[in-house]
Amino acid sequence: MSGFPAPVSRHLRTAVLFPPGRPLRLESGGTLSGVRVAYEEYGSPDPDRPNTVFVCHALTGDSHVTRHSAEDLPGWWEEMVGPGRPIDTDRLHVVCANVLGGCAGTTGPWSPGPTGHALGTDFPDVTVGDMVTVHRELLRHLGSTGLHAVVGGSLGGMQALEWLLRHPGDARQFLLIATGARLSTDGLAAHAAGRAAIRSDPRFADGHYATDPTAPGPVDGLGVARMIAHLTYMSPGSLATKFGRRHQPAAGAGTPAHGPYAVERYLEHQARTFVARFDANSYLRLTAAMDGYDAFARRPAPVPVAARTPTVHLFSFDSDRLFTATDTAYLANRLTALGVPLTHHRDGTSEAGHDAFLLRVPDYLEAVATTIDSSLRSGLPCSVVGPGKG
Repeated sequence: MSGFPAPVSRHLRTAVLFPPGRPLRLESGGTLSGVRVAYEEYGSPDPDRPNTVFVCHALTGDSHVTRHSAEDLPGWWEEMVGPGRPIDTDRLHVVCANVLGGCAGTTGPWSPGPTGHALGTDFPDVTVGDMVTVHRELLRHLGSTGLHAVVGGSLGGMQALEWLLRHPGDARQFLLIATGARLSTDGLAAHAAGRAAIRSDPRFADGHYATDPTAPGPVDGLGVARMIAHLTYMSPGSLATKFGRRHQPAAGAGTPAHGPYAVERYLEHQARTFVARFDANSYLRLTAAMDGYDAFARRPAPVPVAARTPTVHLFSFDSDRLFTATDTAYLANRLTALGVPLTHHRDGTSEAGHDAFLLRVPDYLEAVATTIDSSLRSGLPCSVVGPGKG
C-alpha cells in the first residue's frame, strides 16, 4: 500500500476547514478540527447569478468528476459533466469534493493521526448529514452566494436528499439520481457481506494495517467486497448479455485469475483495480454511513419555505437492483407528502442496472439536460449558502 492513495488529478485542490475554535461536530457525538477537504472546480462562477452546481459523488467516487482538458485523466461522470454535456461546464460552475471519511484527499481513516500513522479505526463514525455539513462549509470557504443545483447519484443522491431536507433554500433545484431514502434489506446484506470479507482478511489486523505502509493491507478481503458490491450495480440482464456462460481464454503469465468464466474474470478485474485506489477502512466507514441513512425516520423533515421552494427531480431506472421501483416510490411519496414540487423520470430503456446513471443512456441524459437548462433560463432566486451547522 506504499504511496497510496495518490491524487487522481493535478487540478485537485485542498481546503482546511473547521479550525480548533470551531470544530466539526459529528452526529456520532465526536468532533473533528482541521478537516482537509479535497475538491475540484470546473467552469467559472458567474458574478451576476448563481450558476454553481455541487456534484455529490457515490460510494467509491472522488472529486475528479470529469476531465479538465483533453490531456487530463478521465473522470467518473464523463457522460454527465463537461462542455456541451447535460451539466455544461461552458455555462455552469461545478464543484465536486471527496466526502468526509473518503480516501482521495479528504480527512478520513487514511489521514495521519497524532502518532504519524493513519488513524484507521480511530477515525470516528460519520453520517450522510456530516458529509453535507462539510460540503456546505467548503462552499462558504469558496465564497459561494447560492447554488443553481445540487446533484448526486446513489450515495451522492442520499447527500443531495439530506441537503434538501436540511437546507432547501440553498439551491434552485435538487437532482436525486438512482438513489433512495434508505437502503433495502438486500442492500444492507450486500454491504454486510463485503465488510465481513474485509474483516476476515488476516492482513486487516483489526483495522491497524496502515501502521506498516509497506504491507499490502487487506487487499483480498477488499477485493471480494468490491465483487459483491458490483453485483448490486449491474442487473441480471446486463450480466447475461455481457457474459452469459462464456469461458475466457487462459490468462497470460503473471495475470492472476481463478476461474474460467468470463463473468468471473470480469469481477476479478474489478477487484484488482479497486484495491489499487481505495482504502479498506474508508470502505467500512462509508458503507456504514450509507446503511445508517434513513431520511424520514429520525425527525420530520421541514417543508420548504414557499418563497424558497426548490424544484426536486428524481431519476430512476427500471433495471436498478440496488434502488428498485419500490425504493423510488417510497422516496417520491414521502417528498410529495411534504409538499415538495417533484418530477420523476423513470428510464426503461437501459438494462445496465444501478450503474446506468453513470453511462450513456440518451433519454435519461436528455431529461437531465432539459431539467438543468429550464432552471438556468428561469432565473429563479435562491438563498446564500450559510455556515455549515448540520
